[in-house]
Amino acid sequence: QEEAFRQHAGFRRFVYNYALSAFKEGLDNGEWRSGWTLRKGFNARKKTEFGWHSSLIARVASHAFDDFDKACKRWKNKLAKFPRYKRKSGKQSFRVDNMRNSVRLEGKRILLPKIGWVRTFEALRFVGILRVVIKKRGHRWFASLLIETEEIAKPDLRGLPTVGVDVGINSLATLSDGRVFENPRPFRRLERKLARLQRSLSRSVYLSQNWHKKKAKVTRLHYRISCIREDAHHKASTAIVKGVSAIGIETLRVTNMLKNRRLAKALSDSALGGLLSKIETKAAVLGVQIVKADTFYASSKTCSSCGQKKEELTLAERQYHCETCGVSLDRDLNAARNLNNVAAGLTET
Repeated sequence: QEEAFRQHAGFRRFVYNYALSAFKEGLDNGEWRSGWTLRKGFNARKKTEFGWHSSLIARVASHAFDDFDKACKRWKNKLAKFPRYKRKSGKQSFRVDNMRNSVRLEGKRILLPKIGWVRTFEALRFVGILRVVIKKRGHRWFASLLIETEEIAKPDLRGLPTVGVDVGINSLATLSDGRVFENPRPFRRLERKLARLQRSLSRSVYLSQNWHKKKAKVTRLHYRISCIREDAHHKASTAIVKGVSAIGIETLRVTNMLKNRRLAKALSDSALGGLLSKIETKAAVLGVQIVKADTFYASSKTCSSCGQKKEELTLAERQYHCETCGVSLDRDLNAARNLNNVAAGLTET
């Protein structure tokens, strides 16, 4: 079954690269070839030149052309760079449509066309499957289901308090009510082990049996790091959106923040943008209002008690002390309270 997954992921990669080559050929001749045109050209050649595809799901190729067409349109609208060839060592995934009930769930297994029944780690409770995405992460394969559901009734949030959320490196998130979510910093914890495995990998003969074994160990460790990070994000975001009516958050420009070479590694390890996006997604499901402060709103420099703003506040100063009203508290808690005032509409940004 894993071999079948790899074959279908390779089929998608092959079709995408074929479309890219044909599209470049058309550009050289002054012609813009749409995804439909590229698909017609492929269908005319597939039986004679690509007969090996007959044992694979045909819709995988259609989705690859659709993905390439979207990538070209994004490039044309200057929303992304020009599409690049997909490598065998890159991400492995493919989509399967549920046509004529070809995808079914039964206990701890799922039926996929031309692959058969595949066991799953958990019993799936969904009905009305529209599409399945099979994707490899680390050393495991995952099935993501697109399903039809009825609209969920949103709870009544009237009378619930507001909360401000200040995200950071030392603490993943500090809330205005005093709650603090610790940052596991998984990359920092496992960095030495990862470096040791990568050194061992670099000393192996490229594409040898030992090279593949060591490459798998590196992949599994990267997967473990990402799982620890996502687990902390999900637990924190779920706890934040529960029992509140509005949430005040910062507007972070992560790309600009990563230009600071002293903080780039720690910021990447924390993945603050991912945490904020999870908070926004879960809040939208519950109907919780998200209030974003302005990009240049000085939540850390402003006193949450009297509103006086400091001219300078270095990162080394972890305690905020206001010289006007004399209040002294943790700088992250001070920023969270300012964001709470923004969520409650008590201040402008």
